[in-house]
Order: sequence, then structure tokens, then C-alpha cells
Amino acid sequence: MRRIGIIGVGEIARAIVTGLCEDGTEEDGSRAAGESRAAGGSGEPAPEVNLSPRGARTSAELAERYPSVRVRADNQAVVDSSEIVLIAVRRQDRHEALAGLTVGDDKIVVNVMAGVANDDLRGTLGTSAPLVRAIPLPSVRERRSLTVTCPAHPVVDALFTRLGGALPVPDEAAFDVFSALTGTLTTHYAYLATLTKWAAGHGIAPDAADSYVRSLFQGVGRALSDESRSLDRLAADHETPKGNNERVRTTWFTPANAEDLHKALDGLLADLADRGDRTDLGEQPK
Repeated sequence: MRRIGIIGVGEIARAIVTGLCEDGTEEDGSRAAGESRAAGGSGEPAPEVNLSPRGARTSAELAERYPSVRVRADNQAVVDSSEIVLIAVRRQDRHEALAGLTVGDDKIVVNVMAGVANDDLRGTLGTSAPLVRAIPLPSVRERRSLTVTCPAHPVVDALFTRLGGALPVPDEAAFDVFSALTGTLTTHYAYLATLTKWAAGHGIAPDAADSYVRSLFQGVGRALSDESRSLDRLAADHETPKGNNERVRTTWFTPANAEDLHKALDGLLADLADRGDRTDLGEQPK
């Protein structure tokens, strides 16, 4: 694994570092600090990771936890000491954070900023280095995330394969569709919270309702690993004709409801495709 630098150390950067270093072997053969994650240790050497001082507290915590992680003096030092550079600052902060950086053509730049096209970033950096967009999700910390990349790049795709998998797409139009899909995650959590509140409103202790809803959907989520069945098939297999699940699905998640969801996603996709320098687009999940 090559030397990796990260500019902008927020929650996604923390997840990436954890996924790369947790239960990895250090250069001297020792184990990195921490317990093995649920996905199992990679068994590969933990890479050298160079962090920017942006997000100083998180950077310091990661450097203390993992021997292969270092906090550099500034963003230029991160670039100079790394072969792969991940740009993970908020889109509205990118001009300030990246101003004056010199990025050699021998570097590989990974753009994980939501709503920032590669041409935009190339103009900001003024480099001819390979640029790859990516959508890493928080589950990279457990090496369970399928990360969308654009365009395909063998080094970058190998990096995200180590973190759970890489899904290269041919162009940024396709990439934007996947980016829009990530905008549905908090809606899912809000749906679960609504179920919990409904149960509490009917006299169930909030803690008990919360525990049951979490358990219910964690179990359902495990069924998603069965890729031999389509999502429509999974839905049908969890229903009894004229049963409770069918009743809620057909009375609440109606065709009109589905059409409203399509419209919301179409609107988000239109904004993502508009490369204007706005700051109102949602960030990738933290």
C-alpha cells in the first residue's frame, strides 16, 4: 500500500484511516492499536498515512492511536510526503484549504468532496495529476463499504477494495446518480425514528421501542447480502399475501409516494449535475 495523505480530517477521513489501520500490521510486524473490526483484519501492512492539521483534534487522536499515522505541519507537507492525496474538505472550504498548493503530476489525487467535479478541482489545483472522484461511506471503517469511483484507476480502486470494495463508473453523469442515492441515508434513519416514536405514543417505553426497531432492521439488513435475490424478490419473500407487511406497503408506500421519491431524487440529481459553485448541496454522510 502506498503512502496516503488526507487533507481535511473529518468523520469520513477518520473512517478511512480506521479502515486502513485497524488490525493492520505495522512495518515491524506488530499489530496496530485497537481491536479487530467485525469484518476481520485485512492482514496487510498498515500504510503510512499523513494527515493535515485541519481537524486538529481528530488528526491528533488518530496519530496517537495508530503508529503509522502522522500529522504534518501543513497541507503542502501532506502532499509532499504522500503518493495518494485524498481531498476531504467541505466543498465551501476548498478554495481556502487548497490555495497555493503545488501538486506534482506524479501524485494521484482522490476527490471525495460532494458536488465538486474533477475539472473544478483540477482548475483549483492547477495539476495534470490523475484525479479520481470517490464516495466513501462511514462503513469503510469496518471495511464494508462499496465505494463508487470515477474514472477507474487501478491504484485508487485497490485502495477502496481494501476498504470493502470499489465500483468504478464510466463518467460523472453516472457518478452523480450514485451520489444522489447517498442522499437517502438520513431519510432511512428518520423513518426508523418515526416508527420508534409511533410505538412510544402507544405506551411502549422509548428505550424498548428503540431497541426493537434497531434489532428488526439489523436483521432485515443482513438479508441484503443475499445477492441471488433481487430487492423486489426480497420484499415479496418478507410478505404474506394479505398480511401485515403487504397492508402497510400498499396503504402507505403507494405509487404516488414512490413518484414523490423519484421527484426528490431527480431534483437532487439536477443540482449535482449543475456544476455551479453553490454550497447548499448536502455533504456525503459523515
